[in-house]
Amino acid sequence: MFIDIHVHAQRFSGPLRSNNRDFSSPEWLIERYDKIDVDKAVLLPLVSPECRYTITTTEEMLDICERYPDRFIPFCNVDPRAISDGPDAPLDKLLSYYRDRGCKGIGEVTANLRFDDPRVENLFRHCEALGLPLTFHISPTMGGNYGLYDDPGLPLLDNALAKFPNLIFLGHSQAFWVEIAPLESSSRNSYPKSPIAEEGAVPRLMREHPNLHGDLSAGSGHNALARDIDYAARFLEEFQDRLYFGTDICAPDTPTPLVDLMRSMRDEGRISEAVFNKIAHENAVRLLGL
Repeated sequence: MFIDIHVHAQRFSGPLRSNNRDFSSPEWLIERYDKIDVDKAVLLPLVSPECRYTITTTEEMLDICERYPDRFIPFCNVDPRAISDGPDAPLDKLLSYYRDRGCKGIGEVTANLRFDDPRVENLFRHCEALGLPLTFHISPTMGGNYGLYDDPGLPLLDNALAKFPNLIFLGHSQAFWVEIAPLESSSRNSYPKSPIAEEGAVPRLMREHPNLHGDLSAGSGHNALARDIDYAARFLEEFQDRLYFGTDICAPDTPTPLVDLMRSMRDEGRISEAVFNKIAHENAVRLLGL
């Protein structure tokens, strides 16, 4: 059985940005999960305007989780600009309320602000104090995109990991996972297919900072492994205690290729049953206190 560390759902539809699809209903997700052996999933609300025309609130995720407590686990979400749009905003008032309601972490953080923006660091500080792991999306640009901004090589993430050593950061998105190897072009939203001849920022930062964990969801997480299966086996072995299976299902037809990739790597002996089980579900159980 898998635990999905990253998925989105909604109970109510709203207007969509062009080319976007509606999130799945919880009932549809459960039906699909039963087919691919996903036992539970972390529901991530989206509250920043850069990401969607309409937000999916923490309250909506809590309602879904209360309806299906055996299948869904709630994360909360608080935009760094909430309450006062300032670096001293008492975000702990919101975060502690949601933690007490049962939320196990925060994310997906998608505000298009720099990692070192004082408002973002204020969010990090409160999450660290409350013991809430944080799932982030990295944007390769400031403006015209969603996600926290970092430069190539992820120096701002490096600084944040050092500044907040007790905050668990769950890395996610193309601009994060593309840096499992050195960048090949100016496009940081790409899915490179070349073998990994040299390691990039992600494995280096994971070695230097034990609070950096890896969310393997979406095409970005899958591609980071599938582009070089031999390297992927070594990567999964080395960081087996800090990697998490995920899907990032955002629409009814979102593919879930990581299911087959993980199983084939186990069945072919590229990773052990123990490594498979940690990434598939045991790490999530430990991180979230399930």
